[in-house]
Amino acid sequence: MDVFLDSLREAARLLLSGDAYVWKILLLSLRVSGAGVLLGLLIGLPVGIAVGLLRFPGRGLAIAIIHTGFALPPVVVGLFVYMVFSRSGPAGHLELLFTPAAMIIAQAMLAAPYVAGISMAAVQAVPRDVRLQARGLGASRTRALLTHLAEARLGLFAAVVAGFGAVISEVGAVMMVGGNIAGETRVMTTAIVLETRRGNFATALAFGLVLLFLAFVVNALLTRAQQARVRAGVHRPVA
Repeated sequence: MDVFLDSLREAARLLLSGDAYVWKILLLSLRVSGAGVLLGLLIGLPVGIAVGLLRFPGRGLAIAIIHTGFALPPVVVGLFVYMVFSRSGPAGHLELLFTPAAMIIAQAMLAAPYVAGISMAAVQAVPRDVRLQARGLGASRTRALLTHLAEARLGLFAAVVAGFGAVISEVGAVMMVGGNIAGETRVMTTAIVLETRRGNFATALAFGLVLLFLAFVVNALLTRAQQARVRAGVHRPVA
């Protein structure tokens, strides 16, 4: 029981003391995860929306591949990125291994399937009649599509939240491609692993509590933005 109380006190001290080491790790975690989610959105949203709205041969296979991505093991993603950017890999000349860029790419690969799957479900949940009515009222194809997406906005926000949740707590892939280098690629999750290996369980748990607090703050901000749009009844005009 003492270790938990010590961890709570240590977590509060880490947050309030302004410790440069902790805040550097915290800010790097936010930067890497934020960029990973953004890149995952750029990949996953178009794929999810296209698969959700269009009908084409092989669509069932595409959906199965997206759903399989939910179970994508982070260490496998880390291994793939490591092999691509290793010195003998096809992109080894870019020298991205053990840099935040490689960590962002690995996290984007983990976030993209969640974003694609949830955004696909969100646009499918909106009746097709919405677009047909918009077209019937004279809207262009683009405006009709935007109207459809506006109706699916809650689900699309959920895709952003799910993508962030998939990467902020990830450790296997970022450890493999980042290397957990102090001051360079050490983030909250890899710091937890390091402190645990050192036997500093209270400090490791304190880092975990700080990570949970960070995830709570980001998700609270996203939820606030989502609900604000609901209360405002944001809706794009059809024409």
